[in-house]
Amino acid sequence: MRTSSRAVALTGTTAVLLAGLVACGNNNNSSSGGGTSAPPANAKVGVLLPDTATSPRWVSADPNELRKQCTDNKLTCYIDNANGSATNMESQAQALINKGVGVLLVTNLDSGSGKAIESLAKQHNVVTIDYDRLTAGGSAEYYVSFDGVKVGQEQGTALTACPQVAGKSAVGYVEIDGAPTDNNATLFAEGYNSVLSKQKGWTKLGDQTGNWDPATAQAVFTTMLGKNPNLSAVMVANDTMAQSVINVLKSQNLSGKVAVSGQDATAGGLDNVMAGTQCFTIYKPVAGEADVAIKLAGQILSGQKPTAPATIKDPASGRQVPSYLATPTIITKKNVALPVTDGYVPAKSVCPTPALVKLCGENGIHIP
Repeated sequence: MRTSSRAVALTGTTAVLLAGLVACGNNNNSSSGGGTSAPPANAKVGVLLPDTATSPRWVSADPNELRKQCTDNKLTCYIDNANGSATNMESQAQALINKGVGVLLVTNLDSGSGKAIESLAKQHNVVTIDYDRLTAGGSAEYYVSFDGVKVGQEQGTALTACPQVAGKSAVGYVEIDGAPTDNNATLFAEGYNSVLSKQKGWTKLGDQTGNWDPATAQAVFTTMLGKNPNLSAVMVANDTMAQSVINVLKSQNLSGKVAVSGQDATAGGLDNVMAGTQCFTIYKPVAGEADVAIKLAGQILSGQKPTAPATIKDPASGRQVPSYLATPTIITKKNVALPVTDGYVPAKSVCPTPALVKLCGENGIHIP
């Protein structure tokens, strides 16, 4: 259950986005003269999530919040996970269309397959919403996500403030980026490169993709560290890859001595932040996406056509995609308890052992 801190959080960006949806809800095709509109004839929403390996959010955080919002908005939602297979996702999309969904949320595995799914949906008059990841060249009517460039900028800014590098006149660093097939990874890199490239005395020693895959990230970083044993910082795109980097650093007795970044506020990422082996993570509350996306889906099914507060340029087609973009939060030791008190990640998953229960308690995280 969400706690009161989540309610406080909703007074920020998410509340603004939701308020915008409510305000825009008056722009509809209903012929009623006022009052509460009738429930939509089609209340079915399909959700396509990408995998279970790149981030725990696709296993628990997003599905749980999406289900809750579907119930609250009196919608029937079908949530599928493609388990990393574009072929699976395309089959799931076809099955959902056959079930009669009126809106389809798509978190693509790559823009090519995502584009094909959205084209199929359009042929059957199903409205698509890009959820978390923009489908380059796609036809989604809306995009609901966090501001990817802003996420990257926050990562870059936070990395420069890490105690391992703060105040140093010379910093050698490497980057392990997300998958090149994911437009978000491109946006994140754009953001942190815009910050790090301007840091006086900072030198990029290497830049390679980890493909959002822990094993790939570990192999990539092992090679990078071998070539640059005196590096001071690692700009890692997310927490799962950061764990691989930390494992390599531990094997060389460098854990905690090199600044390591992250993203997603996973249980493991929060543990690493508390332990000092990871400098920070980026918290993107699921409410900022799921709440907005499901509210938007409900309005579309009711015949409305909300006006989004922003647009994002599709890098493939140049189309300006109507967008709802939430703002991320940097998590360090000072506020490491926030994702737990918000209900984003359970305390038990952050503190599964006696040693971690003790560490959690020292950082304001308590087992209920």
